[in-house]
Amino acid sequence: MNINNIQTEPQITIAPNLQIFSSVQKLMGNRFEISVVSEDEKWANARIASAISEIRRIEQLLTTFDPKSQTNQINAQAGIQPVKVDIEVFELIQRSLRISNLTQGAFDITYGSIDKSLWNFDVKMTTLPEVETAKEMVKLIDYQKVILNHNDCSVFLKDLGMRIGFGGIGKGYAAEQAKQMLFREGVKNGVVNASGDLTTWGTQPNGKPWTIGIADPNHKNKTFSSINISNMAVATSGDYEKFVMIKGKRYSHTINPKTGLPVSGIKSVTIIAPNAELADSLATPVTVMGVRVGLDLINQIKGIGCVIIDDNDKMFTSKNINIQ
Repeated sequence: MNINNIQTEPQITIAPNLQIFSSVQKLMGNRFEISVVSEDEKWANARIASAISEIRRIEQLLTTFDPKSQTNQINAQAGIQPVKVDIEVFELIQRSLRISNLTQGAFDITYGSIDKSLWNFDVKMTTLPEVETAKEMVKLIDYQKVILNHNDCSVFLKDLGMRIGFGGIGKGYAAEQAKQMLFREGVKNGVVNASGDLTTWGTQPNGKPWTIGIADPNHKNKTFSSINISNMAVATSGDYEKFVMIKGKRYSHTINPKTGLPVSGIKSVTIIAPNAELADSLATPVTVMGVRVGLDLINQIKGIGCVIIDDNDKMFTSKNINIQ
C-alpha cells in the first residue's frame, strides 16, 4: 500500500549494531508496547521507563476511575461550577471540541453520560434499545455545552449529569506525548503502539521504514495489507472486537452520539495522520459518519489518509492512498 503526499522525512543512515528494545505494559486499560532502536540496551530501557512514566502521568489526569482525576472533578461539578485544570487538559479538551466541530458532532467527549447498561456488548444482545429511550439518554451529549474559560483555565459542563471522557482521543494523546518525550531524550527511531494505535518515527535498524499492518476485519489476528511508513501515526476503529448480530444485521459497539444507537455498515476504519492523537480522534467519527460522508471529510483534510472496510468487505480509500 502506498500513501502519496504523506511521506515526511528523508531516510537516515543507520549504524550496523542497532537493535529494537521493547517493553509491553498495561496502561490506561490498554496494551502499550514501546519500542526503541539503540545500540545500548541499558540506555534504551531507561528511555522506555521515562515514556511509561509519562503515560501513567497522563492516565492520572484523564481517567474516570479515580475520583481525584481532573476529568472526574469536571464531571462532579457539571451544572454547578467551573473547574480549574492543568493547561494540557484544557488544551486537549479544546482540540477535542475542534474535532467535534469538524465532524459535526460525530466525535463528542460528552458521551460519558450514556448509560452503558443499555448497550452491553459483552453479552448476547437480541434487540436494540427503544429509539425514544436512546434519544432520552443522549440529551446530555452536547459538546457545545462544554464552556472553556481561557482566563482562568477552567472547564464547565453546563448541565447537571453531563460527563466527559477521553476514550476516543486519550490513548492517541498519550502515545503521542510518549513519542515526543522519547524524541527529546535522543531516541531517533521508535514506535509507540497503544493497542493498535501506532505512532512511528525514524526507521527500523536496517534503515527501512516501519511496516504497519492493517487488521483484516474478519480475522483480527491477520492483516489484509501493510503500509511502509515512518514519522506518521495509524489508528483503527473496528467492530471485529465487539459487535452483535440483530435480525441478520451487524451492529458495532460504537455508538452514534446523536441517536444513542449502535452504528452499522462499517467493519473498520483506519486513519493515517501526522500524529497519534489526530488519528485516534478521527477513526471513530468516520465510522459514525459512514463511508461516503466520512471519506468526503478525510479528502478535505491535507495529510490525512483513510481506509474503510464496509460490512460487505468492500474497501474504500481516500484519494491519496493507492492499494497495490
